Amino acid sequence: RTTMDPHSCAQDVPRCDLCENTLVHSYCDFCHVNLCKPCIGDHISDGYDKHKIVPFQERRSTLIYPKCEMHPHRICEFQCKDCNNIFVCSSCITSEHHKGHTFVEVTEIYKTMKDNIKKDTKELENHISPTYEKIALDLETQLAKLDGGYEKLNTTISKQGDQWHREIDIIINKMKTEINEIKVKHRDILKKHLNEIKQIQSLIKQTIQAIRKIEKSTEVSSSIEYRSQVREFSKLPPKVKVTLPTFIPKPIDPEKLYSLFGQITPLSTATEEKALSLNQPTTSSRELLDEPKLVATIQTGYQRICTVACLNDGSIWTNELTTSNHIKCFNIKGSLLQKIQTKSGKFPNDIAVDSDGNLLYSDWSTRTVYKVKNGQTEELIKLQGWKPKQLCVTSTGDLLVTMYSDDETQSKAVRYSESTEKQTIQFDDEGKPMYSGNNNTKYITENRNHDICVADCEAGAVVVVNQDGKLRWRYTGYPSVTKDKPFKPSGITTDTLSHIFTTDFYNQCIHILDQNGQFLRYIENCDLEYPYGLCVDNNDNLFVCEVYKGNVKKIKYLK
Repeated sequence: RTTMDPHSCAQDVPRCDLCENTLVHSYCDFCHVNLCKPCIGDHISDGYDKHKIVPFQERRSTLIYPKCEMHPHRICEFQCKDCNNIFVCSSCITSEHHKGHTFVEVTEIYKTMKDNIKKDTKELENHISPTYEKIALDLETQLAKLDGGYEKLNTTISKQGDQWHREIDIIINKMKTEINEIKVKHRDILKKHLNEIKQIQSLIKQTIQAIRKIEKSTEVSSSIEYRSQVREFSKLPPKVKVTLPTFIPKPIDPEKLYSLFGQITPLSTATEEKALSLNQPTTSSRELLDEPKLVATIQTGYQRICTVACLNDGSIWTNELTTSNHIKCFNIKGSLLQKIQTKSGKFPNDIAVDSDGNLLYSDWSTRTVYKVKNGQTEELIKLQGWKPKQLCVTSTGDLLVTMYSDDETQSKAVRYSESTEKQTIQFDDEGKPMYSGNNNTKYITENRNHDICVADCEAGAVVVVNQDGKLRWRYTGYPSVTKDKPFKPSGITTDTLSHIFTTDFYNQCIHILDQNGQFLRYIENCDLEYPYGLCVDNNDNLFVCEVYKGNVKKIKYLK
């Protein structure tokens, strides 16, 4: 077999730089050469006093100081703080030029800088460099998904087009059906009038025959008893004129049609200048699922259920409408975890959970909002002349309460900090009531942009104001031939992406809107039956009450 040259072998150990054969034993930290034991004597035989022989494992441990510019035969072991940290030797220190100056040993600065260099190396190798690799990988991934993303956009637009075609076909067929129904009525009117005319014609014919018979007769009595009917028959019946219906096509405004079809958000490019923080969690934009998925169905045992509130551990609070004075807590499997009886013994209007996990509920019978803390129920807000309805805890810990007057003619939304009233939302800038004035459902929530959103069931609208109480927009439903029942929004909630969800009770679906009131899509599968109260947990899972089934369904709607 072939014998490899030990000097060229990658697995070879270091050897002496002088004899080139013997294994290395020591190292000259001044001359920076490898030495075996026999060659140490040869290396220092020149009598030069600067040689520093150290074990090979401790090589390069001797510091190499800079030479002094003023005293070339000396090395600089200090820095002068008063002279911009220039290097100085021991002779410089004693010179008149540096008299009274402050000096620092180079070794101290060296050790500090070495520690900093080690930290920088560790930070660069372990954190910064991998982060840039992740950024590059993320950009490469975005580029790889670019075509697919835009293809999906085109597919979504095509689906919308198909939906429009279906809706237009439904409209056309509905109009044609209406025309056919009108045609039947038109025919019936004409036939009825024709029958009336024919009956008169028959009477006229009979009269003519009778007159002619009298004419030919010589009987005196028949002629004398004759009574003319010419005047009666001369009174012609009113002429029936039935006009054909007309179709008046509305002019097509291409720009308006374009805006009705949908909206393409502009390309958004944002740069954010910030220091690298390795402890920050990475965030990603999440998209709506094409088809929401039913995750779980919690059977509460209630007959009618309208309200639900989520806890951080995944459990929910809910209560029965009108017939039960208990509020119950269930886990996702439907097991009863806790049961609380209302203080008045009446059913609560609504429930909510504050940031500490305490249960809040409103009681119309006592005009009070209660807090249940550590199993004890205490009064939080006591109203006079008004009765509380629905509740919402805001991101800042405030409490929003919708309420109606005792005479059921006025409604408003009020913000509280603990028990102190901070804000009232009742009228718009023109002095008109913001909400319908009765005791019907007005569920309330706060969006991530601090808008206050109210589902006004009686008004058939979602009413959204900014944090100052100024009206931003109203949503009165999305036009659809298939959703032909009145839009009566009941429950309302929002998620971390500022989506707004509201239940459409009679059409048995949920509307998803963006923060500007733009309709995004329906949730209409998941076998929803008469949905009502809503809430979203910390992981953006949607919980919805089915009124007449007594169920709470957990729905996943984000990718």
